[in-house]
Amino acid sequence: MADHQTAGRGRLGRTWEAPAGASLLASILLRPDLPPERRHLVTTVVALAGVAAVAETGAALKWPNDLLVGDRKVAGVLAEADAGAVVVGIGINLNWEGDPPANGIAVNQVLGRPVDRDAVLDELLEGLAARYGHWDAVAAEYRERCATLHRNVRVELTDETFTGVAADVNDDGHLLVDVGTCIRTVAAADVIHLR
Repeated sequence: MADHQTAGRGRLGRTWEAPAGASLLASILLRPDLPPERRHLVTTVVALAGVAAVAETGAALKWPNDLLVGDRKVAGVLAEADAGAVVVGIGINLNWEGDPPANGIAVNQVLGRPVDRDAVLDELLEGLAARYGHWDAVAAEYRERCATLHRNVRVELTDETFTGVAADVNDDGHLLVDVGTCIRTVAAADVIHLR
């Protein structure tokens, strides 16, 4: 755990910073018994545990692993894998004065009171322990908690952008987007919820 973060790295090299005491910032080392093509499930399990840890806020998942309250980001999850080990980092905005960056929101703003960081960490780790290793149940729970499904979305790939309706998430964690003429399978991309 860290008390603050000045050089955090998000997806695509974006910065992720947090002042002292404002967030739960944790990195979790895991060694899943999964083939390389399924190791992303570890990130999904941490994201689901994060949703459970702040359940009082009504948080949901934005594909693939952001936590939202309404349409505002309350947490992000990112992983790096190497030789069978996966380090999953999670940052949950807990006690911010003013708004977190990038249209974010903090749990204290939603609940109207300060939040005990240690209690949220305990909930996170208990949720992780309850889900870890139960890989076949992950996809079903993810679908239940995913706010992206059935929404109009813009998918931004490195070489292309397209819009459609987020129809489903398959058991491999890929987003299935109905573009009208076909269903496109998205393994990794920036996905923006459209109104």
